[in-house]
Amino acid sequence: MKEGIHPNYQEAEVICSCGNKFTTRSTKSVLKVESCSQCHPFYNGKLDIGGSKGSRAEAFMKKYGIDKK
Repeated sequence: MKEGIHPNYQEAEVICSCGNKFTTRSTKSVLKVESCSQCHPFYNGKLDIGGSKGSRAEAFMKKYGIDKK
């Protein structure tokens, strides 16, 4: 690599809107994010994907009174 043309890669503090803070490495010293692994529903296990309601096909059959055979 050529000297002097690459940005400085340093430790960075990441600050989430929920208040969680952690460190990583980046070209910026402070990163502000909207969601992190502590508050995002997909990563913290609180995401409701609707699996308990049944499939879309079952909902269609129930709506139109189609008997399963």
